[in-house]
Amino acid sequence: MAESAKGCLPCTNSFATVPQDKFYAVEKFGKFSHLLQAGLNFSGFDLCGCCISYRSISNRVDQINCRVRTKTKDNVFVNVIVAVQQSVISDKAEDAIYKLSDVGAQIDSYVSDVVRSQLPRMTLDEAFEKKDDISDACKDQLEKNMATFGFQIHKALVTELQPDAEVAASMNEINKQRRLRDAALMAAEADKVRVVKKAEAEADAQHLQGQGIARQRAAIIEGLRDSITHGTNETLSSEKVSELLLITQYFETLRDIGAQSKAQTVFIPTGVGGVSDIAGQIRNGVLQASAVPGQASMRA
Repeated sequence: MAESAKGCLPCTNSFATVPQDKFYAVEKFGKFSHLLQAGLNFSGFDLCGCCISYRSISNRVDQINCRVRTKTKDNVFVNVIVAVQQSVISDKAEDAIYKLSDVGAQIDSYVSDVVRSQLPRMTLDEAFEKKDDISDACKDQLEKNMATFGFQIHKALVTELQPDAEVAASMNEINKQRRLRDAALMAAEADKVRVVKKAEAEADAQHLQGQGIARQRAAIIEGLRDSITHGTNETLSSEKVSELLLITQYFETLRDIGAQSKAQTVFIPTGVGGVSDIAGQIRNGVLQASAVPGQASMRA
């Protein structure tokens, strides 16, 4: 904004010292005459400032912060702060001094017009994503209009978008719940993988255990057969081998029961023919169980 200035000598404005960061306009009897260069200047003969007066304006880049309140497409009211950086055009310093009375108010009006025409077409999320579009629109509008008044627009930056406190809190809560949901899904997936891997490991362990037991029993039967037929030409029939296998399993079961901490009393035959009776009983039970499905099918 232009300001009144005085010469460097008392009681006269004939001489003026112009700072490097300002433009001085010389007025003779209230009419613009010319601009002064930086340094000491002689403007003409003057008496007590009646003939010559000065007006000055800064040529530095100045920043004006414009605050605009408007609503978005999804009916959310926001406060938009736009920082406009402007300076006086050297060739149009005269226009900058005499054409505008309040530069800040004029820039604020243009910025408010642009922001209130852009934001209502965007949602709140889009407004945060497209701040550069709003900045470019403000800069284009200001460059086109402020150049006629002698001002150059360097930047028009949207520095802040401030929704109401309740809206900001709800947005944070939505983000928080989304992250909690993602964390819960990831934890559930981890539990699923843990359970599946545990089941696979148990299945593999049981498979390997069964293979070990089968190989153990095969070795036991082979050893019994060799020990029984050693030195003779006799061979054991399949029934005898099955009998040896059943007896071996029977005694392994008794051993496992006795090894438990909560083992209970079990009565078994103690006579000389007890082992053969046990084998016969087990064999008869297996044969009867296998014969039941065949009889049922014949009756049908």
